[in-house]
This record gives sequence, C-alpha cells and structure tokens, in this order.
Amino acid sequence: MSYFITGGTGFIGRNFIEKLRGREGTIYVLTRAGSTDRFERLQQRMGGDGGRLVPVQGDLREPLLGLDEATRGELRGNIRYFCHFAAIYDIGASAEAQTMTNIDGTRNAIQLAADLQAGSFEHVSSIAAGGLYPGVFREDMFEEAEHLDHPYFATKHDSEAIVRRECEIPWRIYRPAMVVGHSQSGEIDKIDGVYYFFKSLQKIRKVLPPWFPLIGIEGGKFNIVPVDYVVDAMDYLVHQPQLEGRCFHLTDPEHYSMGQVMNIFADAGHAPRFSMRLDARMFGFIPSFVRETLAGLPPVKRIVTTLLADMGLPDSVTMFINYPTRYDNRDTERALAGSGIRCPNLRDYAPVIWDFWERNLDPDLFVDRSLEGNVGGKIVLITGASSGIGKTSALRLAEAGAHVLLVARSLDKLEATAQEIAARGGEATIYQADAADMQDCDRLVAEVLRNHGHVDILINNAGRSIRRSLELSYDRFHDFERTMQINYFGAVRLTMGLLPSMSERMRGQIINISSIATLGPSPRFSAYVASKSALDAWTRAAAVEYSDRNVRFTNIHMPLVRTPMIEATTIYNSMPVLTPDEAGDLVVDAVIHKPKRIATHLGIFLQVMSALAPKLSEVIMNTSFRMFGDSAAARGDKRPEKVEVSSEQVALASLMKGVHF
Repeated sequence: MSYFITGGTGFIGRNFIEKLRGREGTIYVLTRAGSTDRFERLQQRMGGDGGRLVPVQGDLREPLLGLDEATRGELRGNIRYFCHFAAIYDIGASAEAQTMTNIDGTRNAIQLAADLQAGSFEHVSSIAAGGLYPGVFREDMFEEAEHLDHPYFATKHDSEAIVRRECEIPWRIYRPAMVVGHSQSGEIDKIDGVYYFFKSLQKIRKVLPPWFPLIGIEGGKFNIVPVDYVVDAMDYLVHQPQLEGRCFHLTDPEHYSMGQVMNIFADAGHAPRFSMRLDARMFGFIPSFVRETLAGLPPVKRIVTTLLADMGLPDSVTMFINYPTRYDNRDTERALAGSGIRCPNLRDYAPVIWDFWERNLDPDLFVDRSLEGNVGGKIVLITGASSGIGKTSALRLAEAGAHVLLVARSLDKLEATAQEIAARGGEATIYQADAADMQDCDRLVAEVLRNHGHVDILINNAGRSIRRSLELSYDRFHDFERTMQINYFGAVRLTMGLLPSMSERMRGQIINISSIATLGPSPRFSAYVASKSALDAWTRAAAVEYSDRNVRFTNIHMPLVRTPMIEATTIYNSMPVLTPDEAGDLVVDAVIHKPKRIATHLGIFLQVMSALAPKLSEVIMNTSFRMFGDSAAARGDKRPEKVEVSSEQVALASLMKGVHF
C-alpha cells in the first residue's frame, strides 16, 4: 500500500504525511527541482519514518506532472492512494497563477494518477468551490455555486469540475474550511485568513486596556478548522471503503460571525472586546449600483487600501464582510461516526493559535529593529552636529554604519567630531554652513547632492533657543526674527532642497528636533516655541503630500537637554534635565521606527491637559513662571550671576523633568 502525494511539503500535506506514520507503505512525494531542502526538512520531521519518504522530481504545471516514462514505469500499479494537495490557497494570488496551479495542475495530476493505475484519486478542494452561495451549501451541491467571479473561487470550483468529469479512477473530494494552526501546538507556517486580524488586535491591546469597549462590524459567517482536524478526518475517510464519488465538508458545525471571531481572538490575546457590533446589512437600503460606484472611485479605493494596509489586512478581506454561505457537514459527520474525530471548539484552542502566532509569525519579529540595519550604508545629514544632540546622534549613527554628513558653523568643532567618529571606525564628511543663511543652505544642498548624489536621512537639529519673558522683549523683536530664521526657515530651506531627490528615489526620512514646549504653554519661550510650532505644522502638511512617495517625516518633541544652548541660564545647572545621550536615544528611536512624532509621557500629558483643561494648564504654568525668574543674560546683565535654588523649585523641576521653565 503506497501513496503518491502532491503538495506534500505544504502545510496541510505535510501534516497529512505525518499522520501516516501509523500506517504502512511507501510515500512518494512530488518535489520540484530546487525544492529538495523542503523535502529534507519533511524527512527530518518524520524522524525514524523519514526513510519511507521518496522524492519524485516533477512539476505540477507539466503534463503527467513532468514524470518521465522510466519513473512512471517504476510506479505504475504500485500506488494505492493518489492524494492531490497541491494548490494555491492564497486568495490574493494572481488569476494566472491560480489557473495554472489549481486547474491545469489538477488535470495533470488526474492524468498521472490514471497512467499510474492508482487505486483512488483523493482531491483536496476548498469550501471556496461553493463560491458566495447565499444560504446553506450541502456536500452534494456543486453546480449550484454562485458568484464565481473571483479567480480563487472560480479555480477551486473548476478544478473540482475536472475531477468530477474527467477522472476515470475512483475519486473523493475534501473541502476544508478556513484552516488555522494545530489545535494543540498552534503551529502554522504562513499568515492568512483570520491571522490577518491579529496585528490589529495586538495594536489595540497596546493602547487600550482589556476592559475598554469597542465598536466593530458583525460581518458574515466564518468557518474555521484546525489543521489536525482536517488531516485526522482525511486520514480516516481516505482509508474507508465504499465512499468513492462523494464530497466531504471538513468544516466546523458552528459558524462564527466576523465580530464573534474578533472577540474570540481578542480574548485569546487579552485585547479589548468589540462590545457593540454593527451589522453591515443595515446599509442594504443603499442601492447596489451606488455602493459599487462609490467603492470604485480612485480616492475611495486608495483610502480603503491604505486603511487596510495599516491594519495588516489584504484588500480581499472586504468580500467577507457579508459572507453569505453556511456549510452543511452532516454527511461527513455520519462518515466519521464511531471514529471519535470531531472538530474542537474554536474558543478552546484560540489561545494556542494566538500564542504561536505572537511567538513565531508576528510580522514585527521579522522587522530589523537594529540601528545598524536601518542606517548601515546610508547617508545621514545632521545640522548642528558639532555639539550637544547633533554630535551625540552623529556618533551613534556613524558607529552603526551610516555615512554621516556633519553640518555646523564651527569648523574646528566639526573636525574634532569627525576625528572622534574616525577613531571609532565610522565615516564622516564635514560641511561648514550656517543654517540661518538661506544662500548658505542652497550652497550646502548643491554640494551635498553633487558629492553624494542623495541624502537618505536629514536631521534638522541646528537651532536657537531664547529664554526671555515678554516683559523684557518689548524692544527685542529681532529675538523672534532670528529664532524663526534658523529654527523654521533654515530647516524648511534644507528640507525643500533635498525633497526632490528623495521623492524621485521614493524613499527618505526627515527628522525635526522640535520641543516639548510646543505641546503645552511655555512662558519665557514664546519666540522659540513659535518657531518650533511653525516647523511642526509645516511638517504635518508635508507628510501628507509625500505620503505616497515613501518619504517619512518625524517630529521629536525633545525635552530640555543639557547642551551649550542652555548654559546661559544658570538656574538650569541645579535642575534635572536630559543628557545628550538620552536625547540621542530618542533620535535613534526615530530612525528605527519612523513614527509621525516622538513625545515623552510628560509631553503627551501636557498636551492633553492643555486641550481638556486650558485654564487649569494656564494657571499651573503661570505659577511655575513666577517661581522661576529671568536669567541675568535675559535681563542684559553681563555680570556673573549667583543663583540659589529653593527646594520648591527643585521639587517642581524634578516632577516635570525636561519642561522649559
């Protein structure tokens, strides 16, 4: 008793072969040239039974699966069960690929089975063969299938038709439902079906507590089965006599709506539940041609596609919102009677499925989160790179393999930074320029593009901060002009110069060193905050325009950092502020994760408080404003200043570390 199996190295086929350990006979496995490594891994999984596996080189797309006459002669008359698992189970695959594999591959497999005089042809189809039938689809139904416009449904249906009409040896057809991992181990080797929803649930879990009620969509009915139920049932049915010419639904007797499925896996992943679920049929009063017209509009299609991509969902998921088919499996249950084989309850094994996905298949596990992987070999331009945040960031990025372009006004400090980078084995090029001079910005852009061709990451770090109350600024309008000149106009000028090449290359990142002061009212820093807020607003607009060009913008709302910029304010010497290394960590985070913005928890709190309780926020900050006076430099007093800090000032500064006082 021997087996010939196509698709034996695939997920279902592999599990079926492992199930055959308890049975005798040689197992011939169709193996494509160049896929011997997958066959060898299958042998290793079989352990001591691996010797029963025999690779047969061939190709599903060729007549007789590409087997030559000599090979067919050796196998002819020795195959009892020809099991055809090979197919495309990806609903997003191209129509051409699905036709070639599902339809032509099935016809070629039937021809080979007949040539080998196999005892039976066991065809693994799918519930997709029923199309989008509106109602209960029984195991004896086939021609009744409806809405087969999608190639996935059409090719599954047509491949079944070939078996029914062209197969001259005894045949059986198996229609598995949506197959997930093993109910005991959770093991699966790819993400599709219900797994597409897991990332969205995980994201929700990160920002909301489990008790938080959500609003979702009820959706159509899903039928989900674990792979071990599929192979257990097949193993039993394949070897039972007098079942030829029949079709078996390997489905769960219980169907679950999309909302129920989401809640089951939300419970498994400790995410919030969808307490209120809207039935999509409530929009049925809208004429179908109106819905189709709106859905076909390019702006609507792009918005939907973008939202789905952000949630990790394929476009094809939309067809399941109102999935109309339920599957009757009573014939299969009767055939399995006495075997003890039953589909387990999804609620019982969902935690195992989730756990395996999160430990082994979560896409974030395969994203390179190292600094080296994100900047290695890239060109990074940093302004204000001679000291403070700029210098620290340059050292970190250069050590990780970036070619750092150091920009600042002070040539001697730039050379010292470049030497320090070289001593650590990094690569740096210096450019002396004044980011507050528009002509100098243009010259810098021209030189950089001429010498390097492009810039992968621009870090707008150069800036000016003025700590002076408005009462001392009545006759100092130039304070507002010069902060705006470098913090806003200089950064925008450089960015505008480098954006064309980034847009043309369809990649790049702009990182702006903004301030925590833009997130809440910041007395004494009106000139500084205004310039940084202008850059924030400009960046948000630019991010929208370049969203489809893969150019990313990140604003870092940096807390107060101990750099030469704050040395003029003596009181800061006694206050806890961030170190340049801590600031560098935020820059590294921006480079690796490329978020829209980075803000500390305190910064977010200040922004929320300013939005929800603006008067309270104003009073609190006014209190701090009166507690901390203007510095001697702000008053124009050049004499050395001796500042004594009160315990109340230290306590407030410690509580609000990094806030500009």
